Amino acid sequence: MEQIFLLEDDAALGRGIAMALSGPDRAVTQADTVARAKEALAGAGFDLLILDVNLPDGSGLELLRALRQSGDRTPAILLTANDLEWDEVAGLEAGADDYITKPFSLAVLRARVNAQLRRAAPAQPERLELDGFTFDFARLEFAKEGAPIDLSKTEQRLLRLLVENRGRTLPRELLLERVWDGGEFVDENALSVTVRRLRAKLGGAPIKTVYGVGYTWEVGK
Repeated sequence: MEQIFLLEDDAALGRGIAMALSGPDRAVTQADTVARAKEALAGAGFDLLILDVNLPDGSGLELLRALRQSGDRTPAILLTANDLEWDEVAGLEAGADDYITKPFSLAVLRARVNAQLRRAAPAQPERLELDGFTFDFARLEFAKEGAPIDLSKTEQRLLRLLVENRGRTLPRELLLERVWDGGEFVDENALSVTVRRLRAKLGGAPIKTVYGVGYTWEVGK
């Protein structure tokens, strides 16, 4: 479960961000003041910090600077209404990994969040030999017992998610978001169609439907 911490004093915006980022494999913890943020961050482990710069009792920028000085290297995105170049430079020099100016699209924020979480995730092997298949995601070469398999870009993304998380059930909502980069404007039936095509091309791959939930690459089958 990915854990995101959000510091935002605008209640409506905070709710919107939390709703946009929350999901089956992702939780958002919120605070609306620097004081409450310090309490939430003390001893807690988060995968990403999203910090508003201007707050009633202080600055998210100064909070981030203090975290970096204490050795905390959690990826961080700063949110601010200040659009001057100097403000962005100050934020990045304070240790921010990204800087977003208000107003912003929630879709853009979600894409930036996904990018930061991908960078922070442990590296996965680019080449896998699994159940008689060879998947080389660096060279985009896929084969079953030596016979090449031609996969579309969408099928490749779906396959990678399934095999890198083999043994885990991935919810439909998560797959729609990750395969179609947000999934907001994608017909939910597109996932079923893509799974069906991937199964047909792989022929015998242990891609199991978990009814009412999603899909999994079964292990030990």
